[in-house]
Amino acid sequence: MTTNINSLRVHVGSVVPRILRGGSTSKVRSLRVGSKLLCSRRDLATMTLSSSSSELDSKLPPDVAEVVQKYVQKPQTPASLQTLMRTGRGELLKKTYRESEMQDTAATELILMQVAGFLRREIPIRLAHRIQDLDRVPLMGDMPSVEAVRDIYISSFMELVDQPKIGNPEQEEEFATKLQTIYEKHSNVLIQMAKGAFELRAAVRNGEIKGTTGRRMKFDEMDGCHSFLDRFYMSRIGMRVLVGQYIALRQPPMENFVGMICKETSPYEIVHNAVEDAKFMCDRKFGDSPEVIISGRKDLTFSYIPDHLHYILLELLKNALRATVETHGVDSDFPPVEVIIADGKANEDVAIKIADEGGGIPRSVIHKIWSYLFTTADPSIQEGLVAFSGEVDHSTDSPLAGLGYGLPISRSYARYFGGDVSIMSLDGFGTDAF
Repeated sequence: MTTNINSLRVHVGSVVPRILRGGSTSKVRSLRVGSKLLCSRRDLATMTLSSSSSELDSKLPPDVAEVVQKYVQKPQTPASLQTLMRTGRGELLKKTYRESEMQDTAATELILMQVAGFLRREIPIRLAHRIQDLDRVPLMGDMPSVEAVRDIYISSFMELVDQPKIGNPEQEEEFATKLQTIYEKHSNVLIQMAKGAFELRAAVRNGEIKGTTGRRMKFDEMDGCHSFLDRFYMSRIGMRVLVGQYIALRQPPMENFVGMICKETSPYEIVHNAVEDAKFMCDRKFGDSPEVIISGRKDLTFSYIPDHLHYILLELLKNALRATVETHGVDSDFPPVEVIIADGKANEDVAIKIADEGGGIPRSVIHKIWSYLFTTADPSIQEGLVAFSGEVDHSTDSPLAGLGYGLPISRSYARYFGGDVSIMSLDGFGTDAF
């Protein structure tokens, strides 16, 4: 795994983390983190790939469709990690006043009003793009859980397009309250979309959805769904970063933090915490867990969002631990899982490697590991998660394997700021993730 302060490749400025994992399922995962910063369900029994295309008429109410189309024409504004930090420190404010006239609290009010004004314009544009995508996506758009997500996005969008301009601190505070409510309302979208993928898999498995030849649809025929989910989750990460940063800026300041961005993020500390969480989950499932050995640049720090790095590492580590236990058997003398934090002083990236001896990934499956529509979890576990109603994306309450979105979501987190996650598998031995 690598991170770039401007790309999610764990690359902060000139330092980027890279995560390699080996052994668990014999793959190499490479993570680069950088710093760039209401419609009824259709009859599935008669649905085919060709009949569920983006050419279908819009399922949006006419009045909503008109407003969405207006906002879709507007360009989205990218925001790098560096831009978020500079904005949070007030470096991008156009200061037309004398510094001696500014009180200690004035800068905070000006910063919050500037950020709020940007979000008032930007978030509706991003929501509009996702509503259009949700409306047009083949197959996935007809799943009940995805329809529920579309309704949430429409509700939030219509609420924000009516937001008046923000001209004073009182209006900014009212806007913050509204945005906080929307932020919380969207907290369960990740699991809702995972449920939608589960519903689609079940419909395909039961023969309710047919391929272009009228036979059961194959994995390779769902490219449109795969691309849609990549866009959707990447956009969701972006919106939650923007809104989460704004909400964090309104909280009492924390040492070394600018909003939710830590200027002194320690890969070693986050790896250590992720190891503890992953071992807890493994112990809960199997009653035992392999040893994890951490080596390399334990003194390294860089600017990043700690929660993002923790999520990525937790996903890779829990996969490594699970694969190791399942391959060698409970009560065995497990080989350790190794985590290496790049120790070269001239590294352009922050690189983290996770290596396991968990048996590797079969060649017939390796091309599917990045898909949101593929999982090796037992169907009973999937059904249990479908019934789950909480926010599990950053929680140890989730099982070691479930609805199949952990690995692709991790890569999206890495890629959002310019990094990546890569997996190299040696079938029969183990996996390296970096």
